[in-house]
Amino acid sequence: MTTRKHRPVELDGESLDLAGVRRIAEHRAPCTVAPDALAAVESNRKSFEEMVARGVPVYGVTTGYGELVHHPVGAGDEVALQTNLVRSHSAGVGPLFAGDEVRAMIAARLNALAKGYSAVRPVVLDRLAAYLNLDIIPAVPEIGSLGASGDLAPLSHVACTLIGEGYVLEGGERTPTGPVLERHGIVPLDLRAKEGLALINGTSAMTGLGALVVGRALDQVRQAEIISALVVEVLRGSTSPFLAVGHERARPHRGQIDTAANLRLLLKGSELAVDHAELSRQARDGDGEVYLQKAYTLRAVPQVLGAVRDTLRQAEATLEIELNSANDNPLYFGDSGEEELFHGANFHGQPIAFAMDHCTIALTQLGVFSERRTHRLLNRHLNDGLPEFLIANDPGLHSGLAGAQYPASALVAENRTIGPASTQSVPANADNQDVVSMGLIGARNARRVLANNNWILAVELLAAAQAVDVSGRYPRLGPLGRITHDQVRATVPALDRDRCLSDDIGALAAALSRGDFLDAVVRHETGLR
Repeated sequence: MTTRKHRPVELDGESLDLAGVRRIAEHRAPCTVAPDALAAVESNRKSFEEMVARGVPVYGVTTGYGELVHHPVGAGDEVALQTNLVRSHSAGVGPLFAGDEVRAMIAARLNALAKGYSAVRPVVLDRLAAYLNLDIIPAVPEIGSLGASGDLAPLSHVACTLIGEGYVLEGGERTPTGPVLERHGIVPLDLRAKEGLALINGTSAMTGLGALVVGRALDQVRQAEIISALVVEVLRGSTSPFLAVGHERARPHRGQIDTAANLRLLLKGSELAVDHAELSRQARDGDGEVYLQKAYTLRAVPQVLGAVRDTLRQAEATLEIELNSANDNPLYFGDSGEEELFHGANFHGQPIAFAMDHCTIALTQLGVFSERRTHRLLNRHLNDGLPEFLIANDPGLHSGLAGAQYPASALVAENRTIGPASTQSVPANADNQDVVSMGLIGARNARRVLANNNWILAVELLAAAQAVDVSGRYPRLGPLGRITHDQVRATVPALDRDRCLSDDIGALAAALSRGDFLDAVVRHETGLR
């Protein structure tokens, strides 16, 4: 049975979105190139070859590269020029990208070529599509891209495998490409005029990785909302800060509106989180210490997480434009009726670099917000009368969740050290590439903060579920609050005495990374935004 996640993805150079990239990369959905796109690619290539045959000089085809642009290349050197370009730029270092990340990069490059302006033969697109459908994953080092001219180093490691060289991943291990292709009955490609350049001179590494990071980050925001709602419940917060009128009419940022709507949905049916009028009654009746104005981490959830949402959505829009762009150089417009060749700089990754830096900032604040709520849950002066560190049995002997806060605080500090990459231009190649974007570093930075946040959120979730248990308030949780608590307890047991907490935090972080808590809520309530 084909699920929505495994539904085939058709690439046409015009309509690929983040969801499609994730289906290909994460769920190994099959992909095809649209017949109309392939026909346009073939027509573009034929027209391009005719232009070259007329003797029109073309950078990287009839000339050398960079400072050698005026050095003519002999007709018999067509394959050697493209092959040597790929070999010489396969210079990446460091750890390898994960298989799903490489698949996302290939999908991004394939869709860019399907745009039809890169003057490659259809066989090049067919080969990239075969890699995705056969799950042939090039071994691509993480370090080496400057983000202009595109992601030269990582994309060269992909292109190198197309000619039967370099390495691929098999069972997670770096393996020579040749025998793997032979086993699949694949003959290595001879890269013809411009094809090596078209394969490596683009933004597809930063864009593919960015698509995964932003898609996963939007899921992380939803899970942060689910955890926030459980904390609001167990600390008997007010529901009034989430009233629709205060967002939709007073301050209509889309993310804020959506997060407030999610909080209303998540708190529906709760007997613990009450509105402002009920809090006022409790205050009048002397029902313990009642604060009408709750802490910002409880009442500003729509404003903070909503702003994170909006930042991620802007990045999503930027990424989807780039996914459906031709971003190599030069580009050929044989049917333009104007200048046929565009010698420009669409390979420059500045839009993606800025977008990913903004994501890093927004995700860092998500982690800060979570850690501060964890502090509130553990502090007996702030946690609505619950025992300090949420340990009910012999608190003098046991430390409870005191130690669990340390990694959360440390990770917040670590996230804050990850500065913007887009301001770190370092010129290269005799100053020809005099201003570069560092977009892939920006995407890797955002990925790092995203991963750190899973640990931070795991600690908050551990504390929230423990607070439910020690307070005895489980029966008064709303339906979705109980589902979230039950999902925690299906993952880790309650804490009745001190134990090593690393495994608990790790198990919850892994569950958050998989989206288990989002899936559990959506199974029972599909209205979550």
